[in-house]
Amino acid sequence: MAKVAFLGLGVMGYPMAGHLAARGGHETRVFNRTTAKAEVWVAANGGSFGRTPAEAAEGADFVFACVGNDDDLRQVTIGEGGAFAAMAPGAVFIDHTTASAAVARELAAAATERGLFFLDAPVSGGQAGAENGALTVMVGGDEAAYLRAEPVIRSFAKMVGLMGPSGAGQLTKMVNQIAIAGLVQGLSEAIAFAKAADLDVEKVIGVISKGAAQSWQMENRWKTMDAGEFAFGFAVDWMRKDLGIVLDEAKRNGARLPVTALVDQFYADVQAMGGNRWDTSSLIARITPKSDT
Repeated sequence: MAKVAFLGLGVMGYPMAGHLAARGGHETRVFNRTTAKAEVWVAANGGSFGRTPAEAAEGADFVFACVGNDDDLRQVTIGEGGAFAAMAPGAVFIDHTTASAAVARELAAAATERGLFFLDAPVSGGQAGAENGALTVMVGGDEAAYLRAEPVIRSFAKMVGLMGPSGAGQLTKMVNQIAIAGLVQGLSEAIAFAKAADLDVEKVIGVISKGAAQSWQMENRWKTMDAGEFAFGFAVDWMRKDLGIVLDEAKRNGARLPVTALVDQFYADVQAMGGNRWDTSSLIARITPKSDT
């Protein structure tokens, strides 16, 4: 049992913090910009809340965060009332935000100056993975700090791995999003083609899902994609944020990502259709007649 803090109680952070308290048995203090949500969390899960990141982080062995973007992350770490100022030497900050590799390295350096450790640890698995405590966590940072943190992270994870030094976790998450973007577009086109060819989509998926075309997206999303239902987790707005980070990094490292860039624009089309909060499988909506979904 450790003393932990969790900063950010969104659709991911709220259940992740809950697993730290219930499954992990850790003494948990939370922070959220809207204090009312922190109060609701405490009423449901026990523990306590802080009114600032620093107040939540004081005395914690491990401080977790899952916030919106690079700027939000800087605010809760090194901004006014940020966690770093209150953390004890040797404490570990574990960031589950999908952010840039550059900010991960920046905050790792800032943590080192203060005698702290910083792990960039973005997650995959979406809202369902967070709620079920079955996330995949890809980590960058100091190995010794990782080994200390891993058992605590496993409170809400089915897979945890150290990918390399600071920034490596975020870079691995970028690889994950590149793979998903092209895969979902391919699945969208496959289902649209099957419908246009007057095939029984269920029968088609039943066969091809047992071969080389199989994927998690196919197994878990084909029915809802076929039905035009897109309320199942990771939102288009979030995916566009992530793909923006990917494409910015590709400009720096010289990687050529033509499919990823194209799919990013397809998601912009979905946003223009009003699908900002639809899940990422909604790519099919832009190529399937409305009457078919």
